[in-house]
Amino acid sequence: MDVASIASALLAASIAQTQLAVAAKLAKMQADNGKSVVQLIAAADQNMSQLVAAAQGLGQNIDISA
Repeated sequence: MDVASIASALLAASIAQTQLAVAAKLAKMQADNGKSVVQLIAAADQNMSQLVAAAQGLGQNIDISA
């Protein structure tokens, strides 16, 4: 092997390592985004449950007689 081939192989390995690091970072970001979506849905469900509980007794003590 000549020096140019070795240098080319080292450069290709360095580029591949960078690409793997970027891919890993993107995968982590997507996983974090998925976790955030799940937390948002859980919070919305909890808020909706509170609204439903508050609305259950609404209007029971209204006197509409004239």
